[in-house]
Amino acid sequence: MKTVKPLIMMIAIIMMAFGVQAQKLGKFGSSIEKQVGPKTVKVPYTDVVSYLGHAAPGNEDEVKDGKKFYYIYVWIPAVAPELGVRMMSPVPKGFKAKGAINGTGYKDNAGSKDYFDTYITIERSNIIDKSKINASEVANAEWVVLEYNDDSSEMPNNPGGSSYNSLLRYKSEVSNPAKALTIGLYRIGFTTYKRGEVNGTFLAEVASPIKLPGVAMAKTVEELAESLK
Repeated sequence: MKTVKPLIMMIAIIMMAFGVQAQKLGKFGSSIEKQVGPKTVKVPYTDVVSYLGHAAPGNEDEVKDGKKFYYIYVWIPAVAPELGVRMMSPVPKGFKAKGAINGTGYKDNAGSKDYFDTYITIERSNIIDKSKINASEVANAEWVVLEYNDDSSEMPNNPGGSSYNSLLRYKSEVSNPAKALTIGLYRIGFTTYKRGEVNGTFLAEVASPIKLPGVAMAKTVEELAESLK
């Protein structure tokens, strides 16, 4: 019986270490690859905008196909060859991202154990003039889903040990105006894979392989318009 207690303690320590490692976020790599010794690695994006937020039941922006969707609005000020989007939930306790935007509710819930199975989309609107970023114009805008992702093996596992965090990369289709990454208003849509409540802290990042001075990111249309003044 004397060996049981130390064994239980050892298992607990290993599980705690795994939980910390599971939510360790590496550099955001682009689709561009290079050879480093025997390994092929993705070249990190040069421009990354980070957003720390909190999603709670009842605060969804839209119910679509039976799922509760939340949106983060993004202004892209120049033509981009590629955009990367990734999301992790929950945000680990003590996590820091340089220059991150702290969304409403994040600080009050930082360190919470609540998290959700992320499902993300990147969508482009037909709004190309930032002076038209207001509730009325956005409500009547046309939105095109460019790409989506549910589970990514490139992302850290969640605290439950599952690879349910999300990452996508979208290359501009120059020959197709409807799918090109032009100047304009975009949004990140997120929900859960299964229908249900979305609850927990999250980190969302939008990235580009080239510098895009003037990128703005906000949870609401009003906040985005204000940041662009």
